[in-house]
Amino acid sequence: MASFVVSYRPLLSPAPFWSSPSPSIRCVTQFKGWGGRGVLMLPLKCISKQPPDSDTAPPSSSSSISAYNWCGGLGGLGFLETTYLTYVKLTNSDAFCPIGGGTCGDVLNSDYAAVFGISMMILLHLPGVPLPLIGMAAYGLVTILGLQLAGKNMPFGIDENNGRLLLIGTTTSMFVASAYFLYILNTQFPGASCSYCLVSALLSFSLFFTSLKDFQFKEIQKTVVLQLCIGCLVVATLSTSYNTSLPGSTSLAEIDLEPFTVEITTQSSPFALSLARHLRSIGAKMYGAFWCSHCVEQKQMFGREAAKLLDYVECFPDGYRKGIKMAKACLDSGLEGFPTWVINGEVLSGEQELSELARISGFDVDGSS
Repeated sequence: MASFVVSYRPLLSPAPFWSSPSPSIRCVTQFKGWGGRGVLMLPLKCISKQPPDSDTAPPSSSSSISAYNWCGGLGGLGFLETTYLTYVKLTNSDAFCPIGGGTCGDVLNSDYAAVFGISMMILLHLPGVPLPLIGMAAYGLVTILGLQLAGKNMPFGIDENNGRLLLIGTTTSMFVASAYFLYILNTQFPGASCSYCLVSALLSFSLFFTSLKDFQFKEIQKTVVLQLCIGCLVVATLSTSYNTSLPGSTSLAEIDLEPFTVEITTQSSPFALSLARHLRSIGAKMYGAFWCSHCVEQKQMFGREAAKLLDYVECFPDGYRKGIKMAKACLDSGLEGFPTWVINGEVLSGEQELSELARISGFDVDGSS
C-alpha cells in the first residue's frame, strides 16, 4: 500500500511547513511505500495571484481630454472677442479694426449685426439683440463644458454623455450660424472686410471639428439627425429675424440716399416764433431724418423762420444706405420713429400740433400774444 504526502517547504529557508506559501516556494512531495520513504522534488512554483498585465490596462483617455481642453481654450478666445464687441455695441463706440478700416465698422454697425429688433428697441434702446452678446453666451457655454468634461466634473448632475451631446449641439449651432453670416458678408457687403467676423468664424469651425473628433463613427451616425435639426433651426431663426427686423422693405434697405435739404415754404406766425424760442430755451430737441416726410411737415407747421430756431438733430447726417448707423445722440434717445420730440424728459413720437407742444413745454400762450 502506497500513499502520497505533500508538504510545502522553501528551498533555502528553514521555516516550518505550516508557514504561508509564497511565490518563491516549491512543492515537496513525499512518497511512502513498502520499500521505504522517498522524496520527490517537483519543480513547480505556487503562485498565489496573477500579476496584472500591463498590456491589458484600460486605454488612456488623454486624447479625449486634450480635445476638451482645446474646446475650453478656443471657447475662451471667442468669449474675449465677443465680450469686447458686446461692450462696443452697448456703449455705441467704434471698434478698433486692424484690417478692413471703415468697411469693418460698416459691417459691425449694420442692420445684420443684431436680431429680434422690434422688442429690443423698447427694452434696451438697441435695434435688436446684438450678435456679439449671443456669441459671448455661446462661447462661454463651450468654455465651461470643455473644462468640465476635461476634469470629469460635470455640474448640476449632468453625466458625461449628456455633456458631450450638449457640447456638440452648441458647436453645431455656432458652425451653422457662422457659415450663414459669411454668406451674408459675401452677398450683402461685397468687397467689405471684417476681421472680427473672420476670426469668429474660424473659432466656430475649429470648435465644431474639435468637438466632433471625440466622437466615434458610430456615435456620429447617431447624432447626425440631431445636428441637422439644429442647423435647420438656426437658419430658419436667423432668416425669420432678418426678414422681420430690417427697416422697411427690402427695396428700402437697398436704397442709397445722399443727404439733402427740403426747403420750408410756409411763413412763420408770431406764435410759432415765440414757441420755437421757448422750446430752444428749455432744451427741447426734435430728432428727425432728411428723408422723413413727416419731419418736413412738422417744420412746415412752424414755418421757415421758426424752423431755423428749433434745436433739430439730424439722425443720418452722412446719408442713408446699408451699413450706415444713426447718429449717437439719436441712438441714445431710444427713438421709435421720426420725428421724435424730447421735452423736459418726455418723449413724443410723430408730428405734434403746436398747441400740444406749447402745453407740454409749459409755454404761456397768453403771454406770447
